[in-house]
Amino acid sequence: MWMIITIPFLGTTLGAACVFFFKNKIGDKTQHALIGFASGVMVAASFFSLIVPAIEMSSGMGKLSFIPACVGFGVGMLFLLLLDILTPHMHINKSEEGPKTGLKRTTKLILAVTLHNLPEGMAVGIVCAGWLTGNEKITFTGALALAIGIAIQNFPEGAIVSMPLLGEGVPKGKTFLYGMLSGVVEPIGALAVIAASGLLIPMMPYLLSFAAGAMIYVVVEELIPEMSEGKHSNMGTICFAFGFILMMALDIGLG
Repeated sequence: MWMIITIPFLGTTLGAACVFFFKNKIGDKTQHALIGFASGVMVAASFFSLIVPAIEMSSGMGKLSFIPACVGFGVGMLFLLLLDILTPHMHINKSEEGPKTGLKRTTKLILAVTLHNLPEGMAVGIVCAGWLTGNEKITFTGALALAIGIAIQNFPEGAIVSMPLLGEGVPKGKTFLYGMLSGVVEPIGALAVIAASGLLIPMMPYLLSFAAGAMIYVVVEELIPEMSEGKHSNMGTICFAFGFILMMALDIGLG
């Protein structure tokens, strides 16, 4: 279990370490490629690792088996929307900010990264909880596939969100530390869900789709608009497809 919940954090840490290999920014073409790849991985993980198992767990409801997945997905989207509105943060690589506060730009950017990592940590925790409680629809290899997929997409995401801190004049050592610490919310969120798994077992289909909705919100609100901007949008689209295919193969192959 410990290995699974720490894998995504490792991906974030390795991504944040990219600040030691770049000067002050990532090129536009590389940035579009990284964002597109991360988006594809998250969309595939949301569907194959979360929504499909949620529907399968509700198969006893017959033709109404879609209801838990639909309800959970909608609530997950709404939850992230409220966090997005209420939490003072910056949109990644944007000058547009959230609610006006006295917080520094760097602080808002770190909050943005942490906000994005929250649903990913919850997703891993929910799947691990299902596996630990013996749910036949969730296997160890399936949980491992999700953790690896999120770690893979955390690598480019960690690089993308750390570089603006460097551009703000933050030393490389502190930039790496802040980027790494932003990923701590993932194992913490996973552990919190696992600790409450005894109470959450009857709601597992809702929780899986809730995590999917939260992750898709991040993709639609932040990543896809970034991927589609400028003259290198085709690169982002190609890498989106590659990320989706890779995560789909991981989930089906290991699941």
